[in-house]
Amino acid sequence: MRLVFVHAHPDDESLWTGLAIAHHAARGDEVQVLTCTLGEEGEVIPAELRHLELPPGMPRPVDAPDPLADLRRDELHSAVKELGARSVTVLADGRYRDSGMAGTPSAQHPRAFTGAQTARVSHDIAAYLREMRPQIVVTYDAHGGYGHPDHIRTHEATRAAVASLAEPPAFYTVVTPRSWAVEDRTWLAEHTTAPGVVVPSPDEAFLPSVVEDDVVTHVVIDADALEQQTAALRRHRTQVNVFDGYYTLSNAVATRLAAREAFVRLDPLSGAALPGVSTGLRHTGLVA
Repeated sequence: MRLVFVHAHPDDESLWTGLAIAHHAARGDEVQVLTCTLGEEGEVIPAELRHLELPPGMPRPVDAPDPLADLRRDELHSAVKELGARSVTVLADGRYRDSGMAGTPSAQHPRAFTGAQTARVSHDIAAYLREMRPQIVVTYDAHGGYGHPDHIRTHEATRAAVASLAEPPAFYTVVTPRSWAVEDRTWLAEHTTAPGVVVPSPDEAFLPSVVEDDVVTHVVIDADALEQQTAALRRHRTQVNVFDGYYTLSNAVATRLAAREAFVRLDPLSGAALPGVSTGLRHTGLVA
């Protein structure tokens, strides 16, 4: 099969769908990664590289350089190689820029991803998909996983792009079943010992991408692929700290690496789960 994973920033491919990418690549499927921006607004973790991070809360002049972009591009290519994907492409040769979070000055930049018309972004994604001719396309859910504006725009534009094709491929979004989310918090509370790492409390609200178990239509469970996903995450060293069985981002909140990812197959026209497909955690791997 040919699969395309569409993400907003470098590292998202490894954080959200790294296990599925490695799993399908190891099966011999042709896996491609499409990244919509270069993550110019990312918060840098290593102290020796923090000079590459743009000052938060400041306007972004049109002609200001983006010193982090080239490094994150290199990290992206290294990570995708670890996952075994065939190739990685930056959408429209870098036309779009990381918007940053909602309400930040970076969202006003002329090339900000969320400032572009959805139809224009969808047109660019559709052109890529016509060239790649995948049987399967994967991206975030309608909430963008955790509400990041670039993730939401990626979902909207990718769904519209898939729906516009003469023969639309199978369309999946990545989610987390509630039972897994509960199990992961329990595991983290018992296994997270690194100083400064934050473990979510049991009563803390889940991300909007956490869904009831019976909503999930397909899963990837692959302990062998976890090693590749972990290696890929280590390549994103400006953004990710990897520990034994979990990782943190710049906010130091722990997320478990549990060798499993879950998906919902949607109708790209309506955005609804396909009738007759939502049968619980039954289908292992993504199918066309």
